[in-house]
Amino acid sequence: MAEHDRVAGQTVEEQLESSLESVDQAEDTVLRLATAMGFDEDDQHRIGIAVRECMVNAVVHGNRYHSRKKVHLTVSRNGERLEILVGDEGGSFDASKIPDPLADENLLRQSGRGLLMMRAFMDEFQVRAREPLGTEVRMVKYLAKAG
Repeated sequence: MAEHDRVAGQTVEEQLESSLESVDQAEDTVLRLATAMGFDEDDQHRIGIAVRECMVNAVVHGNRYHSRKKVHLTVSRNGERLEILVGDEGGSFDASKIPDPLADENLLRQSGRGLLMMRAFMDEFQVRAREPLGTEVRMVKYLAKAG
């Protein structure tokens, strides 16, 4: 219980390189907080996948591996709520223009599957423009109450 209380209200902010190594770093940061909050192994796995998919999108599609562009990660723990913000410095992105990966004509395409998993694995999911440029994804996971 002391560990649980110690991380109450904690926020971690990191600026990460536009590289695939940053995907692992972001996942480690988020899972460290999720574990301290008491998320079970299944939820940790879901959170990890959502963070990995989001980070890959930011590095590959947003920043396009550009060495001068950063990925901005903010992870906040407040009570029973874990909030994750991932922002890139790329161009704008309209999630509504991504084809539905579950539609018959798209079943064999790779595009859109990451967004589908992020939506499925997290309790809240939003994509918005990031100021001054880029895209920011906001994901929230609530700690399930026992009983």
